[in-house]
Amino acid sequence: MRTRSLVLKTLGLATGAILLTSTPQTSAQQSKPQSKLNLPANRTDRRTAVLAEEVRHQLVMLPYYSVFDWLQAQVKPDGTVVLMGDVTRPSLKDDAERRVKSLESATHVVDNIEVLPLSPMDDQDRLAVYRSIFSYNSPLFRYSTQSVPPIHIIVKNGNVTLKGTVASRSDSDLANIKANQVSGVFSVKNELQIEGRTDEKVSRK
Repeated sequence: MRTRSLVLKTLGLATGAILLTSTPQTSAQQSKPQSKLNLPANRTDRRTAVLAEEVRHQLVMLPYYSVFDWLQAQVKPDGTVVLMGDVTRPSLKDDAERRVKSLESATHVVDNIEVLPLSPMDDQDRLAVYRSIFSYNSPLFRYSTQSVPPIHIIVKNGNVTLKGTVASRSDSDLANIKANQVSGVFSVKNELQIEGRTDEKVSRK
């Protein structure tokens, strides 16, 4: 049996996963959140897609969600929402769970969000990678003008993962190069997606 999994790209989050990542926007688009939501014909799928959009809305409105956090949510046909990702603040994990639980259509919420360990070294790496990627003379600087840049920098024990969405493969490669140039970073994993690629997934049970 197949169950559809819709992936929505939006602000810095994946019914496979709602990726709450900021998609690159033009200056005219930056004033309002973007959402790509194609409602399936099947009634159950429509309900799932509507719940996915409600979850997305709640998560993108979290006040302390930043470029150093990553959230995604899996919405199942029975109304179960599985929250995933990595955050720097325990309060952000709690706020995300509380907001999604407040949704009437969410029958059950599983909070698998990981709170990243407190580490002054990781904090230094976050800032150093941010400055390297979004430096004023970098072609990637334009991404930093959004409220939450679409390139998210997740640091855990000196290991960096780049998540989010960029406009081109060259931007993805450049972000990877910039992160690898930072002294003190142990490794860099580039998981950046390219804007415009299909994100619909089908899971099997």
